[in-house]
Amino acid sequence: MITTTFDARSTLQLQLPSASQQASDAPARALSVLVNAEGRYFVGDSEVLRTDVDALKQAIAQAAGNDRERPVMLRADARTPHQAVVTALDALAQLNFKRVSIAIAPEPAK
Repeated sequence: MITTTFDARSTLQLQLPSASQQASDAPARALSVLVNAEGRYFVGDSEVLRTDVDALKQAIAQAAGNDRERPVMLRADARTPHQAVVTALDALAQLNFKRVSIAIAPEPAK
């Protein structure tokens, strides 16, 4: 597995999908899995350099250690290819993570 530290994480622009339901606050210890508009993955502060499910599983397992009860917050840009999100969910399911939340942006008030 090849990963790199992504220092400019705050400059990564995501346009989260919106929903009418109020977004809940992610627990402080939640593992962050981010998929950008190009379908590239970031686990915690590290970019996963390959986009296949095995590379993503290895990066997630390394970041989470043996804690499969740890909550995971999946964030994907609204323009992210659907398959990239499915791949992330598949990797998490194969690793037996049960507490997966998908980040959304609240729908603007009308």
